[in-house]
Amino acid sequence: MSLPTRKIGDTDVTAIGYGAMGISVGYGQITQSNEERLKILDAVYESGCKNWDTADAKAVTGDPEYVKAACEKSLKRLGVDQIDLYYMHRADQTVPIEKTVGAMAELVREGKVKYIGLSEVSEKTLRRAHAVHPIAALQVEYSPFVLDIERPDVGLLSACRELGVAVVAYSPLGRGLLTGRYKTPDDFEEGDFRHTVPKFSSENFPNILKVVDEIKAVGEAHGAPPSTTTLAWLLAQGDNVIPIPGTRSYLQENMAACTLQLEPDEVKALRNIAEQAEKDVKGDRYGPGLMEIVFADTPEI
Repeated sequence: MSLPTRKIGDTDVTAIGYGAMGISVGYGQITQSNEERLKILDAVYESGCKNWDTADAKAVTGDPEYVKAACEKSLKRLGVDQIDLYYMHRADQTVPIEKTVGAMAELVREGKVKYIGLSEVSEKTLRRAHAVHPIAALQVEYSPFVLDIERPDVGLLSACRELGVAVVAYSPLGRGLLTGRYKTPDDFEEGDFRHTVPKFSSENFPNILKVVDEIKAVGEAHGAPPSTTTLAWLLAQGDNVIPIPGTRSYLQENMAACTLQLEPDEVKALRNIAEQAEKDVKGDRYGPGLMEIVFADTPEI
């Protein structure tokens, strides 16, 4: 199947990617075998989606030597000569970004990496990094529950548009809550990190379910579930926005968003829902300790 594409650097990638974290860590116990999880990836490939996001998630470190060593290990694990997009997934607040990106730029010059990406950095850090070497993508949480990058005081969405940086939106379905599958925090498995997220507290769930119902109502005209409608709305926020939902069960619904054309009044209605959701579904999007490393700055060089 051929899916619509968007640009990361000069490369065409499927407009919706696949975030692979959910088949390995974070959302409760992994009960599927490697064979079963590989079948999920086979299905992703067969759907036409060849834009996959993975990470080793070892540490938050911007040490230049670590950056190079981690790249070598990734190349070996993947069995490739070049990584298409190499991310620093969180900024190391003890190392100037210029040093980290300088090491990543060396990997580009050596042909081991094609493009460089950052995740959850501040606008200032993004601009400093981009001055060292072009940043092709910024990975950041972006959904009807989390509109932070649009805020003027954060400035990331506007900076990405100015600099030509793709916005890779992780957790575009509110960490699965916008599928409608979860009716209460008790539906999260034991060990699921969402139990620690203030935004997903029991007190917030009535408002969360209200948002799901409102999005579902907009999608009914297209016969689309809330997940498909949400992803189509994110795609409508700009041609540099590339959502990367992860899933074990909703692949076809996610990919269907690539071809769902929302009417202008529907996009506006969903915008109103999202802005109200951000007010009503209160609390941080990460638990203690993890909020301190989003939109992070690094020391001056």
